[in-house]
Amino acid sequence: MLLSRLVVWILALGGLLPGAAIASDRDYPNRPLRIVTCQAGGGSDLVSRLIAQGITGGLGQQVIVENRACGVIPGEIVSVASPDGYTMLLSGSPLWMSPLLQEKVRYDPVRDFLPITLVATSPTVLAVNPSMPVKSVNELIALAKARPGALNYAAAAIGSPNHLAGELFKSMAGVNIVAVPYRGTGPSLSALIAGEVQVAFANAASMMPLVKSGKLKGLAVTSLQPSALAPGLPTVAATMPGYQSESIYGMFAPAKTPATNISRLNQEIVQFLTRPEVKEKFFSAGLEAVGSPPKQLGTTVRSEMTRLGKVIKDAGIRAE
Repeated sequence: MLLSRLVVWILALGGLLPGAAIASDRDYPNRPLRIVTCQAGGGSDLVSRLIAQGITGGLGQQVIVENRACGVIPGEIVSVASPDGYTMLLSGSPLWMSPLLQEKVRYDPVRDFLPITLVATSPTVLAVNPSMPVKSVNELIALAKARPGALNYAAAAIGSPNHLAGELFKSMAGVNIVAVPYRGTGPSLSALIAGEVQVAFANAASMMPLVKSGKLKGLAVTSLQPSALAPGLPTVAATMPGYQSESIYGMFAPAKTPATNISRLNQEIVQFLTRPEVKEKFFSAGLEAVGSPPKQLGTTVRSEMTRLGKVIKDAGIRAE
């Protein structure tokens, strides 16, 4: 009897008994957590830091933001992290678009991650240089069809949400507008203002101040529904039903993270995102806070990969 009790005790210490695993989950979290995200200064960094500060109290543990170079690196780090609920990934579309745009990405965006919650979205705005003789999406399409290949649009970077918004527009409208890549949103909008290109798609936070000042002419917003972030603008979908292009921010964990830990993280993050003062902070940064069940984020990722994956393949887009 004494020997059997000793064996049970040793196995429990090693975490080899089911009961030991359950007890461990009940104690979760009992040490600091980390959110791995893109480099400091961008939208992912801002969102990560707001969430880290906001859920520390509820979890009773410090949440640290770990910044890494943008692109596939944050995803690669989290995909091989211990699936214990102590490592999260805050990412936008590079997580699930990069494998469609690049070779040798060392993770599968569906297989290697578990969704925690859809954190926020940010609509894109379609705008033109003020000299353009168009006032609506319909008129832009008509002009592009009348002058195939003559119009250029600024793409912030190959494979970026702004670039793919333009390629999706071209595909659905059946027009030939040439993409001109720039190193970031700022340079692309400067080129639009200067008349180097005629059209651009960019996030509402960057575009709307220029539209309001008259430096650019806003035509539409790319969300399915009108957005308070782009007041007064109709949707592209009103002209082309089904058109949608938004920047999406999601929180993920490594695959095989215990469901109880995923549920706890979802609960804390969603509660934080639904606070009115938090929604206002996000709105001021050009973001719409969401907060969703894990399944909704997973569905969104798979849908985006299917929908935009076709655009990428048909257009032959490849990123470095």
